[in-house]
Amino acid sequence: MFRVLKVCIACFVSLYVFAQIPLDTVDSKLGQMVMYSDQSWELLPDSTFDGILNRDLHSIMSRADIGGPFVMKWDDNDCYTRANNLTKLKDTVWLCLDDDGHGSFTIPIDGPVTSRYKYRNGKYHNGIDLDLVTGDTVVSAFDGIVRYSRNNAGGYGNLVIIRHYNGLETYYAHLSKLLVFSGQKVKSGQVIGLGGNTGHSFGSHLHFEVRFYDSPINPEELIDFKNQVLKKTNLLLHKTMFRPGVSPSDQWRQKPNGTKEYIAKKYYKVRAGDTLSAIAERNRTSVSSLCRLNGLRTTSILQIGQNLRVR
Repeated sequence: MFRVLKVCIACFVSLYVFAQIPLDTVDSKLGQMVMYSDQSWELLPDSTFDGILNRDLHSIMSRADIGGPFVMKWDDNDCYTRANNLTKLKDTVWLCLDDDGHGSFTIPIDGPVTSRYKYRNGKYHNGIDLDLVTGDTVVSAFDGIVRYSRNNAGGYGNLVIIRHYNGLETYYAHLSKLLVFSGQKVKSGQVIGLGGNTGHSFGSHLHFEVRFYDSPINPEELIDFKNQVLKKTNLLLHKTMFRPGVSPSDQWRQKPNGTKEYIAKKYYKVRAGDTLSAIAERNRTSVSSLCRLNGLRTTSILQIGQNLRVR
């Protein structure tokens, strides 16, 4: 009996010493924080915040007549909401990328492009890769609020996701260190992490994505990575921009009368023994067109079962 009591007291003391006991709340410029007995702290979530940073835009995206309602969930545990299909968008949506109230654009890292938004290795590469050295500082592209900052088991490694006032979200993956937390407000150009090689990565680089209501957009539709500036401050979004790996200019054909017509896409599944030239001949197209539509080179190795866009 004495031994059992002694063990229980030891367990109680251990729990008391190591438990994360809240001691006090503190108001800070980041918001209200809870201070714990183990000298850690936590930012209390704003109970009034529903994740919407652009009310005017969201009122449009909530309408049924444009294919909605499209939702804008706030989840700091899941990098995708998986709730929207922007290929059902029935109208063109206008975004002002660089308004006066929320700062200007900053390139996330000063490094050359090493891989583009395209169909790659049997699946879609939904972002653009920028070269860096592990430990290089990575910064936020626009003003916004950090939605997600943690290690991601799905391949991103250490990942930061920032929701912006212009309606976009940007992803910063494979970081070696996270320097921001969910709920933190950040400015364009503010350091959010250090570059690295975590997750499913072969060599240090930044995997950078641009998403709109959970759907990836080719970052080069809005960013000139060579000159490190926005290509345009007004971005017009329509459903054809949400077909991964394809430029919207590939979806339309100019007719002799000056109007445009939509081109229905056609795909071909690669079989054993196929070559680009054979596939091009079979589908009455050219090798250069196949390479352009699929982000390939003439020397690219085809994978059996790979879907190639041929039109």
